[in-house]
Amino acid sequence: MRRSGKSTLLSAFANELLESGVKQEQIIFFNFEERENLELTDWTKLYDEIIVKTDPLKKSYIFLDEVQIISNFEKLVDSLYVKKNIDLYVTGSNAYLLSSELATLLTGRYIAINVHPFSFAEYALCFPEEKNTDRLFRQYLNNSAFPEAVHLSKVAPELVNDYLQSIYDTVIGKDIVVRHKLRNFNKLQRVIEFLFDSVGSLVSPTNIAEQLNRASDKTISHNTIIKLIKYLTESYILYCAPRYDIKGKELLSTNDKYYLIDLGLKNITTTNKYDANLGHKLENVIYFELLRRGGKVFVGKQNDKEVDFVVHKANNEREYYQVAYSINDEKTLEREFSSLRLIKDNYPKYLLTLDYDTAVIDGIHKINVIDWLLDEVTGG
Repeated sequence: MRRSGKSTLLSAFANELLESGVKQEQIIFFNFEERENLELTDWTKLYDEIIVKTDPLKKSYIFLDEVQIISNFEKLVDSLYVKKNIDLYVTGSNAYLLSSELATLLTGRYIAINVHPFSFAEYALCFPEEKNTDRLFRQYLNNSAFPEAVHLSKVAPELVNDYLQSIYDTVIGKDIVVRHKLRNFNKLQRVIEFLFDSVGSLVSPTNIAEQLNRASDKTISHNTIIKLIKYLTESYILYCAPRYDIKGKELLSTNDKYYLIDLGLKNITTTNKYDANLGHKLENVIYFELLRRGGKVFVGKQNDKEVDFVVHKANNEREYYQVAYSINDEKTLEREFSSLRLIKDNYPKYLLTLDYDTAVIDGIHKINVIDWLLDEVTGG
């Protein structure tokens, strides 16, 4: 995702190399969004320019930031990768980077690192003066966690929304409208507003079409909605959590959930702002934290009940999560526990809430979500 800190991460690593004794001339850095690099569109000329700067007898560290801007960037990356004296690092702001031919060319020969806006633990480090974690978490739920937006919120809060608007305009404009040559922006905008307002709710192209067409005389087809959702998830502004049948051990083809890369974007695009739908905002935070901790994240179905998240870990193990803003009575507690109790395996099961009390009931761990986010309970 744009503005999540990829360029900063690359620069920090380049500085670390310098501090470890690597010479400046061994580090070659291109940010293809910088004005002086806008003319570098021919991959063959760029390749020649990079090779001229390298020494075949020394290791060279090549950093290509926003490489997807270059035409045929896959060929550039593969041509550099096969050079034994080159250590290569590339970034991109949309899924096209690894959904393209590049993923095939480099199968098994690369490590992908997803860079998201700040987690709550990272966000908390930016506010060492705030000792009340409950208040800080409410602030996190209602504001942006993009690194620069967090900085602006401390020094020039009146500029935060303008900054977020610039991110939104760039992602929607460059990564979707221009890239896919969309002619009807109004349809895209209506789908965006619907999905942003429906974070954490089960939706399908069919019910999206029904609701949008009911509210307007300008109809949107089922197929158009499928296409627009694909563009939105490829841009990383929205992530899809597919439904998984726990008992049948298979993916379901209807009713997914979508989560927003940064909750601050809701504040500039929808009327459903700030404290509205805190339960769904909490789900949004948990979803991205689970992605950070590794594994594939699904929405679970167990008989006729829903499990908020099923995580498939790399070692073929699973974790199950229910998320609730608060459990204030026995009826609510039973509702949240019942779907987890139906799962007849021995993998870990968690109920995450903002309540302070913790407990283990029938093998299900009830945990304060802030402690969990700060790694004070499970250790991540």
